[in-house]
Amino acid sequence: MISRGRFITLEGIDGAGKSTQASFIAEKLRARGIDPLVTREPGGTPLGEQLRELILHQPMSARAETLLLFAARTQHVDAVIAPALASGRWVLCDRFTDASFAYQGGGRGVRATDIETLANWVHADLWPDITLLFDLAPEVAAQRLAKSRPADRFETEQLAFFARVRTAYLARAQAEPARFVVFDGSVAPERLQRQLEKHIESWLSK
Repeated sequence: MISRGRFITLEGIDGAGKSTQASFIAEKLRARGIDPLVTREPGGTPLGEQLRELILHQPMSARAETLLLFAARTQHVDAVIAPALASGRWVLCDRFTDASFAYQGGGRGVRATDIETLANWVHADLWPDITLLFDLAPEVAAQRLAKSRPADRFETEQLAFFARVRTAYLARAQAEPARFVVFDGSVAPERLQRQLEKHIESWLSK
């Protein structure tokens, strides 16, 4: 019988560096004989990528944004994440439903009960085994984003928005310490990657 793969997600406010670390983690896992499926949200499927463009660049209400994100997530779970895990493959995903609680809940003010209802409908029995939260002050994240690619409509939000998102993320980490691992996103990349390597070794030893 094939054992289920591990589901690892990366979270944090825009500019926290999680996408860079996702590539690092995948590289280290491959060096140890594990070829993870690396994916992202919103996105991960042809439909999800189309919805991503709408979500990132078209003005919309908070409710519409939330529903579109979960539409993309439904397709992602059904077509990509769940089948990969069932086949025994590890999945490394840049954002998942914790992002909805942080961005749409904390940032936009969507009720947590509404997000919970959607999460239970879309993936009631599927939650990450490990969630890596890269924590960073919004002011520092903004400085990083100013030097990167053209901003989408999330990245152009005010610092107060990202402060609420960060607070929501930290609250979820505090509520689920067995699943979340919080990293200081402000430390030097080399130091952060050394910390990540220790966790990767711990995953492989279990």
